[in-house]
Amino acid sequence: MMKSFQSVFKIPDLKYRILFTLGILVLYRIGCHLPTPGINAEALSEFFEQSRNTLFGLYDIFAGGAFSKAAVFGLGIMPYISASIIIQLLGAVIPYFQRLQKEGEEGRKKITQLTRYGTVFIAVMQALGASLFLENLPITRSGIPAVPHPGIGFKLLVMITMTAGTVLIMWMGEQITERGIGNGISLIIFAGIIERFPTAILAEVQQLAAGNRHLIAEIFIFALLFGIIMSVVLVTEGTRKIPVQYAKRVIGRKIYGGQSTFIPIRVSGFGVMAIIFANSLMFVPQTVGQFFLNNEFVQNLISYFDMESPVYWFFLGILILFFTYFYAAIAFNPVDVAENMQKQGGFIPGVRPGKKTADYIDHVLSRVMFPAALFFAVIAIFPFFVSRYLNVSPIFSQFFGGTSLLIMVGVALDTLQQIESHLLMRHYDGFMKTGRIRGRR
Repeated sequence: MMKSFQSVFKIPDLKYRILFTLGILVLYRIGCHLPTPGINAEALSEFFEQSRNTLFGLYDIFAGGAFSKAAVFGLGIMPYISASIIIQLLGAVIPYFQRLQKEGEEGRKKITQLTRYGTVFIAVMQALGASLFLENLPITRSGIPAVPHPGIGFKLLVMITMTAGTVLIMWMGEQITERGIGNGISLIIFAGIIERFPTAILAEVQQLAAGNRHLIAEIFIFALLFGIIMSVVLVTEGTRKIPVQYAKRVIGRKIYGGQSTFIPIRVSGFGVMAIIFANSLMFVPQTVGQFFLNNEFVQNLISYFDMESPVYWFFLGILILFFTYFYAAIAFNPVDVAENMQKQGGFIPGVRPGKKTADYIDHVLSRVMFPAALFFAVIAIFPFFVSRYLNVSPIFSQFFGGTSLLIMVGVALDTLQQIESHLLMRHYDGFMKTGRIRGRR
């Protein structure tokens, strides 16, 4: 492993890509700490201490903690993700977007451009909403308002600053993808999540030093964390392969096709989106409750949706099951896959081309989705279980599952595989040498 790590810096192009990526991520983290002018940071941090388990807290995770600071990068990359999801959903129902998805490189360029326009529009709307939200924050215990000088000037300042910050983050992500290593947008989200890990470890060390937890219990907690991470790695890397055979075609004096391949079905991406959608809906009651603190009926009703409530866990699990199938149906279309296979002369052994092939792929996808959806539901609920029954701090418990862990593992594996491919292309030993040797045997 150490030899492979040293080989990374022997390849000039790969070294440049890694250093370029790290440099962009450092600039991103600096922007997450630059405050937007006209905001009282003390009042904002006091409010977010009480709103960690709301929709604002979820948004703050994806913004790398910048939203709770109302920083220049306060909106994070979420407007871009929202625009991408909207374009993808439109591709399932609107013929124009369906045509773009089938036009190859030109279609992808148009979709990318539309996604950028959508990102700017969503960022402007969210920045306006953020300015209104900041102006209406309750006055702190010290009697200082969050926005000392509200008005149209403040709203315009927040809209311009935060929208420009989101556009800059989007540009940074694209630069990492083109000139760095890994998927730029995913790495930016990864950097925002992993930034909290040292603080979480420090909190656990302080618990141990203060005598609040026994050493054996602390070892058990870290062993449990390691086991959860390993299980997520296994599921993330797991692939259901549907065999595909291509018929031989003679064109002139050359023979094309005849090779065997497979359709890989990986479920990890579906799980991340399912947990994001489900958490967004489940955080709505707690978010609404922040605006009705003096209403006893609303507070009693919302108490059933507390994160430590089994009722919350049950509904969260049901929503994750639903959204896993829902997003899989949108992102993976068996009919399109079957049509493309038939056009290229491919077929699944033992299955007739056309509708029968689409039905078979849909059947396999449904069977794979059910255990995967159950796994994602358990992973999403597990941080709340750990926080309640093992007395783990909230900042540390988020690494035991949920969106944070799935994104961290997925991005880390994807980046490692890209580095691996660069090493192998230049005849260096990769990080997975043992696995390749076994595979050849």
